[in-house]
Amino acid sequence: MIVKHRIFKATFKSWDALCEEAGAFASTIQRDRLITIAHSEDHNEGVVIVWYWE
Repeated sequence: MIVKHRIFKATFKSWDALCEEAGAFASTIQRDRLITIAHSEDHNEGVVIVWYWE
């Protein structure tokens, strides 16, 4: 297995919308393959990263 990630970025979306999008994707991953979900903000751009095994 290898570690994969998917990045969700938004400048104009709300944090709620950004987290909903990332959460919907994370919900499609089997629980034992989900590693973590991380978030960050820089200059009004929100970023959520979903890390998982594939």
